[in-house]
Amino acid sequence: MSFVADLRVVLRGRDFKRLFGTRLVSQFSDGIFQFGVTGFAFFSPENQTTALEVAAGLAVLLLPYSVLGPFVGVFIDRWSRRQILVVAPFVRGLLLLVAAGLVAADVPDPAFYAAALLVLGVNRFFLAALGASLPHVVPAERLIAANAVTPTSGTVATFIGAGVGFLLRELLGGGDLGVALLLATSGVVFTLSALVARTMDRQLLGPWPDPNRPQARQALRNVLTGLTDGAKHLVGHRVAAATMGAMATHRFLFGMSTALGIILYRYYFTDGDAEAALRGISLVVIGAGIGTALAVIITPYTTEWFGIERWVQMALAGAGVLTAVLVLPFQEWGLPVAGFVLGLAGQSVKICADTTVQRDVEDIYRGRAFSIYDMLFNGMYVVAAALSATILPADGKSYVAVAIISLGYPLAALAYRMITTASRAKAV
Repeated sequence: MSFVADLRVVLRGRDFKRLFGTRLVSQFSDGIFQFGVTGFAFFSPENQTTALEVAAGLAVLLLPYSVLGPFVGVFIDRWSRRQILVVAPFVRGLLLLVAAGLVAADVPDPAFYAAALLVLGVNRFFLAALGASLPHVVPAERLIAANAVTPTSGTVATFIGAGVGFLLRELLGGGDLGVALLLATSGVVFTLSALVARTMDRQLLGPWPDPNRPQARQALRNVLTGLTDGAKHLVGHRVAAATMGAMATHRFLFGMSTALGIILYRYYFTDGDAEAALRGISLVVIGAGIGTALAVIITPYTTEWFGIERWVQMALAGAGVLTAVLVLPFQEWGLPVAGFVLGLAGQSVKICADTTVQRDVEDIYRGRAFSIYDMLFNGMYVVAAALSATILPADGKSYVAVAIISLGYPLAALAYRMITTASRAKAV
């Protein structure tokens, strides 16, 4: 089914609409927050951002998702999920007001980053509760359709929120007071998601009582064992593991592309003009958003025509070739187009990875497989940013970085093909 058809099917349910509305409002707020943090960390006129600072900023944005991801399930399987969706927005809103106050007071950056980490930690619980609640509001036969549309719609809402954040920053200014007002606005909007969540019955989203459930301490220890078991299981399912590896490779190369683009706009293209740089990188984000949305529309058809494995190879190889063509001239116009290409390729690979893991991994291991998936998705991005900090020059113009990105994609496609071909031959 297409995205639009899936959305029409699942929107027939009243409770799904309420959970869906909670997600859209929260991720719209996320977009405003992420734009505010990005502007403060990377494009503040008062700061001379370096590649190392870019790596640190990206780590702050993504480490809570990588580190906390596998462990939050222990608690959302014990606490009322509906209450998490009601309480967490108020906690996050309060923390955002604190972060806004820190920015307005011009405190040292580490204090702001600590507050931002707490905000994102709360958000990780919130998003995990949303995901775990989904089977309670849609029939089993519509769960696949719901899983297809909710993350994508949330991503689109985040992009829209980032666009609103850009407009607000233009109105409020890029100084500390403007950033503080942007963060406060994000906090207020996020609390609105709690009002949507309150319309659902307290017991609707589970979890149900289970007398055989292990104690939380034992469950936390079991997480590490479970991740090991999940990894061993994936080794025996090479196509799923290879597709997950393709996604992880894309995230690494995309993380390097992000750091490269930020420094290029900050210094090489705009000669240190922070506001001009932010406007430029906003065009790249818009391009990536359009590419992501297009991937959602075309991937169901391309995978039907070519098959998942061939489409993954085409997306990866095409991303590498086009990145070289668009970025190597180091012209400002090339980066928004490259953002579109990487958004299209990356989301295509992600959709294929999601589908392959859901299709090939046994149900009893699926949750653990997706925990590994989640850690790779965010962790590889942070690792790439850290590597970029060691190789990018002060103005960002690095032929080495572009070469790594441009060659990395087709090499990933080749490795993916070799693994999947060998797996099919073994199966025969």
